[in-house]
Amino acid sequence: MAATEACVIGLDFGTDSVRALIVRAADGRELATAVCPYPRWKQGEYCDAAANRFRQHPLDYIEGLETCIKNALAKAPAGTAAQIKGIGIDTTGSTPAPVDRDGAPLALLSEFAENPNAMFVLWKDHTAIREAEEINRLAKSWGGVDYTQFEGGVYSSEWFWSKILHVLREDAAIRTAAFSWVEHCDWIPALLTGNTNPITMKRSRCAAGHKAMWHELWQGLPGEEFLVRLDPLLKGLRERLYRHTFTGDQAAGTLSPAWAERLGLNTDVVVAVGAFDAHFGAVGAEIEPNTLVKVMGTSTCDMITSGMPAQGERCVAGICGQVDGSILPGQLGLEAGQSGFGDIYAWFKDVLMWPVEHLLGPELMLDADTTQRLINKIDGLVIPALSEKAAAIAIEESGVLAVDWMNGRRTPDANQALKGAIAGLGLGSDAPRIFRALVEATAFGAKAIVDRFIREGVEINSVIAIGGIPRKSPFIMQVTADVINRPIRVAASEQACALGSAMAAAAAAGLYRELSAAQKAMGSGFDATYIPNPENAQKYQRIYERYQKLGHFIEQELTD
Repeated sequence: MAATEACVIGLDFGTDSVRALIVRAADGRELATAVCPYPRWKQGEYCDAAANRFRQHPLDYIEGLETCIKNALAKAPAGTAAQIKGIGIDTTGSTPAPVDRDGAPLALLSEFAENPNAMFVLWKDHTAIREAEEINRLAKSWGGVDYTQFEGGVYSSEWFWSKILHVLREDAAIRTAAFSWVEHCDWIPALLTGNTNPITMKRSRCAAGHKAMWHELWQGLPGEEFLVRLDPLLKGLRERLYRHTFTGDQAAGTLSPAWAERLGLNTDVVVAVGAFDAHFGAVGAEIEPNTLVKVMGTSTCDMITSGMPAQGERCVAGICGQVDGSILPGQLGLEAGQSGFGDIYAWFKDVLMWPVEHLLGPELMLDADTTQRLINKIDGLVIPALSEKAAAIAIEESGVLAVDWMNGRRTPDANQALKGAIAGLGLGSDAPRIFRALVEATAFGAKAIVDRFIREGVEINSVIAIGGIPRKSPFIMQVTADVINRPIRVAASEQACALGSAMAAAAAAGLYRELSAAQKAMGSGFDATYIPNPENAQKYQRIYERYQKLGHFIEQELTD
């Protein structure tokens, strides 16, 4: 590597781990990558799946970012550290945490170190269903501005205000100690630049617009009168949050001396304003206007950009928000998604693995090491084996029909209280047939999103997929292409989110005049395309209509 070749780092904070990707800014060539799982999260600490509570300790983030950047630099060509010009950050979201006056998450204070309410409330935490319902009722009935109008008209328990209000109601100690709240994607750049002051840190346009009801139409966050009417516990919080927001191509600052020393980098390294992983993943996947980018992993996020309408925004109903500049500056970014996708397959695998994990060792008198090796081996074989057998089953053969709401419904029309279902079971309904029905259900959920965009007048010219599932499961991808009846291109980069963060870093560092230019220069292209089978698409349309009827029944008759 020539000494003049500028490099950037993309940091991608996922649900289970953080990844650092080092790329050459001139062409996006990947020089090194490293992954660090969150140790506390891996042990299941601070979570209670039965109560829909999922919390992450800030130490997992701090330790993870330091370890993975150092490990990536150690793998990179000699001299790379001196050529790093920028760092971009993406995270899950909405993943907020309570902070003190200095911007420290309360879990970093000794008195709150083991309190889940003092930690980051992960995107998939659904403890705030009641609070979301109250926000939706008030927004439609109080006689003032409907602050949910640019959030698809429905506010979710997965989002900023719902989670804050739930924690404030539940925990008096946190209520007293919390000066403000920060999104994960805002806190990491603030930490790295040394400006964690909640009032002055630069806040993400992406996070604020999609999850916190921020909009210029009402000069920022929802008004104080609305928030206090929602609950007096929110009184005064708005003024301790923020008014202005920033797009991901802008600089949050430069690396602080303390973090420069910890990471072995220079203090002139620019740290970009953060964004959510799906939005920067769309950037990394080379999103263009009217291209649907599907981030397919444990859940899905579906991203589209379009030009800002000259006559003003028209609200798209039932999605996860539309925000000027949340994906690409100057473009309207629209987000939708499914609360469960890969998580649904993982749930079914866990059901099948229960007897293996609980009976294998004691019943066969195996030692602990042998038992664990067998469990790990079987665990890794279940989904590939199910996929192979399910792919051989003809469409409509089994009659099993599923609805993909095991983790609630994100879009269309957020409702996290909904539950999934499997119907049409018979004595011949074996594991591969049930698995196929689950795969079809997740594809039907994807089609419901596409149909909603089209019905609302959002044009979709092409579809791109990124994430773990597009790279691991041709079966799932082909079913999805057949169901939505559109070709799906798969981005070549295995790290599209981190690559998008790296592109943002290159723009923030001034290596490119705008983010779209960084996209063009640093993009990885595509390495697979799934073409829908017209005959299969027709068959799936009939099953999709049954899926909609079953979903309607569940929503009307079986919701608590």
